[in-house]
Amino acid sequence: MIKKQFSKFSIALIFSLILFTCTEISAQSLKINPKTFSMTIYGTTNVHNFDSKVTQISGELVMANSKQVQSFVVEIPVKSIKSNEKLMDTKTYESFNAEKNPKITFRSTDVNSLTVNGSDINVSVTGNMTIAGVTRKVTLITSGKIVKPGVYEFKGSIALKMTDYKMSPPTAMLGMMKVGDAITLKYDVTFEGGPVN
Repeated sequence: MIKKQFSKFSIALIFSLILFTCTEISAQSLKINPKTFSMTIYGTTNVHNFDSKVTQISGELVMANSKQVQSFVVEIPVKSIKSNEKLMDTKTYESFNAEKNPKITFRSTDVNSLTVNGSDINVSVTGNMTIAGVTRKVTLITSGKIVKPGVYEFKGSIALKMTDYKMSPPTAMLGMMKVGDAITLKYDVTFEGGPVN
């Protein structure tokens, strides 16, 4: 009887180890390719519309398999945001209080939905967006595609308000030029990587 129970325990243990190993093998750690991404912030002023480019980014997407996201993190250095106007950039960094809050971050907390149809992916992720030291829940709705095994491309946009993060929209020319509260962030990023060790 003891021998039989031990045999059953051994089989269960082996099965668990195989399942654990397969799960670990299927998990992938994917990082943003810093050479191929595109991210732009669009906004308005009472004088003209403007756009600022994000020139640096880092991020990691960990997937248990092609249909399950474990975690998603993105970081943007505030001083990597560049427009064609030096004064505009200076005012932007002041609004962020960039010396005290040098990064914009997004960390996922919930995957609301994820559908894969062939190579096409649609995903809705809720997480904590931290801007200028203030954290708020936001939802990213993104479309993407599997470029090849281990390479995923995602595109999307999100509308934000600076005042939601206790930021004062920048002003210039002694207050004659005022930036609108609403901005839109558009992105096209590629994640690349392989199995988690």
